[in-house]
This record gives sequence, structure tokens and C-alpha cells, in this order.
Amino acid sequence: MTRGQHLLLGVVVVVLLAVSVIAGGFAQQQAEDYDEEYERPYRVCAENTVDFGTYNGYRRYDGFCLRCHGPDGAGSSYAPSLVESLKTLRRDDFNEVVVNGRMNLQAGQQSVMPSFGHVEDVMLYLDDIYSYLKARSDGKLGRGRPKRCPS
Repeated sequence: MTRGQHLLLGVVVVVLLAVSVIAGGFAQQQAEDYDEEYERPYRVCAENTVDFGTYNGYRRYDGFCLRCHGPDGAGSSYAPSLVESLKTLRRDDFNEVVVNGRMNLQAGQQSVMPSFGHVEDVMLYLDDIYSYLKARSDGKLGRGRPKRCPS
């Protein structure tokens, strides 16, 4: 191989490395954007006004979760605040707990989250329930019944 061919090959390798670094950064940014959308699926149009799914999540929460987790996901003497829990709990982990339930034994106290995997009205609207609670947890939605965004 001549010196010119070595030089050309070196330039090609550098260009290919640069392209792969740029493409890798782009793919990483897309993955981060996807994660952001996945973890925060709600849409807030105005103060306490949300998309239909998030509004529906409020209604479903009131029907199935409020008894234990209290009004607006704020917690009660029976169960923890989901508003606080979702500050660190990721969406897939939330889904896992709702579907399969959980039992915690800490300092002699036992808490049980029953499985809702068999409850059709919870499973069909699990994404909506998560959306409502995540909007509350992120401070984007206040307490009380939200309004729906105009279509």
C-alpha cells in the first residue's frame, strides 16, 4: 500500500468514527426523549386542565385506589402517598406493583398492596391511572377533580 493509500484509509477511518459518534449521540438523545415521553405521558393544557387519558386516570383512581391511597394520591393511614412514591418509582415498576401486588415487612409492620392484574377496569386503564398520578407527582396537576382539555 502506498503512502497516499494509507493516508486515505486513515481519513476514511476518522470520518467513519466521527459518524458513528454522532449517530450514537443521536440514538442516545432519541432514547432519552422516548424515556421522557414514556415516563411522563400526561399533557397539561392549562392550570388543572389535562388530556382525556389523564382525566380518565383521575376517574379510575377514584374508583379503585382512593380507598387506600387517599384523595388525590396523597396517602392515608392504610397506604403510602403515590404522589411521593412516583417521584422515584419508574413507570414499569409502578405497573409491576399494580399488576402483581406487593408485600412489605418493615420494622414489624406489614403492608400489602393487593394484585389488580385480574381487575379489567384497572388493567384497561392502567396507563391513564399512571398518567394522572405522575402529573400529580411532578407538580403539574393540583388536588381535586381536573378539567379536560378542549378536543
